[in-house]
Amino acid sequence: FASKTIVERTQPAMRQSVKQDAYMCHVYVRTDNLGGVLIADHEYPQRVAHTLITKVLDEYAARYPPDQWPTQNEGLVDFPTLPAYLAKYQDPKEADALTKMQNDLDETKIILKNTIEAVLERGEKLDDMIIKSENLSIQSKAFYKTAKKTNSCCSF
Repeated sequence: FASKTIVERTQPAMRQSVKQDAYMCHVYVRTDNLGGVLIADHEYPQRVAHTLITKVLDEYAARYPPDQWPTQNEGLVDFPTLPAYLAKYQDPKEADALTKMQNDLDETKIILKNTIEAVLERGEKLDDMIIKSENLSIQSKAFYKTAKKTNSCCSF
């Protein structure tokens, strides 16, 4: 009687993103050798892509035990929640809270910058009005003195 022990080596999880022409290929292989690939354009955030792959793989592993995972020579396994994930993650700002928060912060920065510029512009206008007011005051005093001299020579 001979027994055979199979030692399965687990590799560390691997995440990688590779640029190919106009696309990015995001890959994640877990320690249990379950892996996923997401192909997106360059504008799609890398962190969001890996978050999506991780969520899909976690749900897949929770739904199907490892002995039901297809091998290279087997067919596909039905995974009905995948289309819902893909639809949700079409807009990374809506699917990912951190990306949405970053976009909100960027918008707030733009609004704040415009507000500061408007306040500074208003301040310059106020300075111009103060100068004009001082000039008008000087001119009115000069007019008053001239009018007083003119009126003093005509008094009876």
